[in-house]
Amino acid sequence: MLMTALLSACGTASKKPTPPTPNMPTTATKPGGGFYQDDGPGTDAKRNTPAYLDSIADAVPRSEKYHSGANKPYRVFGRNYVPTINNEPFRQTGIATWYGKKYHGNMTSMGEIYDMYAMTAAHTTLPLPSYVRVTNPANQKSVVVRVNDRGPFHSDRVIDLSFAAAHRLDLANRGSGQVIIERVFAGETPRTVAATMATLSNIEATTIPLASPITPPPPVPHTAPIAADGIQLFLQLGAFSSHDNAAIFRDRMARELDWNREPLNVVFIDNLWRVRLGPYTSRVEAEAIQARIKSSHNLSPVFSKP
Repeated sequence: MLMTALLSACGTASKKPTPPTPNMPTTATKPGGGFYQDDGPGTDAKRNTPAYLDSIADAVPRSEKYHSGANKPYRVFGRNYVPTINNEPFRQTGIATWYGKKYHGNMTSMGEIYDMYAMTAAHTTLPLPSYVRVTNPANQKSVVVRVNDRGPFHSDRVIDLSFAAAHRLDLANRGSGQVIIERVFAGETPRTVAATMATLSNIEATTIPLASPITPPPPVPHTAPIAADGIQLFLQLGAFSSHDNAAIFRDRMARELDWNREPLNVVFIDNLWRVRLGPYTSRVEAEAIQARIKSSHNLSPVFSKP
């Protein structure tokens, strides 16, 4: 997620940190496509053409001094992040999203101007600046981008791409997709897509965590059925500051989880609109649904009570 006014990890010391705006859920805008509700590819007809976007070259890794402010530990949405400042290999898999016209022309965490037509990206913990190769395993397309911003701050996403990079990976119309991230360095021999794909089978064992919380939350206890104490149990799929965005996400989940038979509602709790499944009468049943959603959508539903 682009941070227009930097957190404690960005900009100059005199600037007052401003929390970032949460990523919006994707919403279809044309058959087979989708992007963020209040974002998109912009109105520049020439630069939005496939011919122009296909001609944008990959970022070229070069040795750069790490930004002094944008690499400090910071806190977003109640979670602490500690950037990793080193020159070591890094590999990660997960969901990539992208940001376009809404943030075009705003400042990144490094104080640079975000250009949706440049090969850049945002990551929560990689050094700023650094370079990564992003590969779409579905079509084996690959791009090299320069990481110059912080985000995305959602557990189900690992990187925010520029519009140009998302187009090159065939992710722009979809809004998001599974990717492989590998760090690259100045003077390094280019790695082929085939070599990247060859490591996909064991990538989970070498994946570096997306973030390093200073104080990790306590694990959810696996105990007796919740119904035993008379309290109902729900699975929260998402939380939003806007009711409209929560409703869009609920409708999308209702379509995609067509096997689900439990109510899927939007409720307002603690100043957030929460999309929840349930209620369930036992933790065993809820855990089974939680595991199925994790497997099919790479989401991480959390348990909640009324």
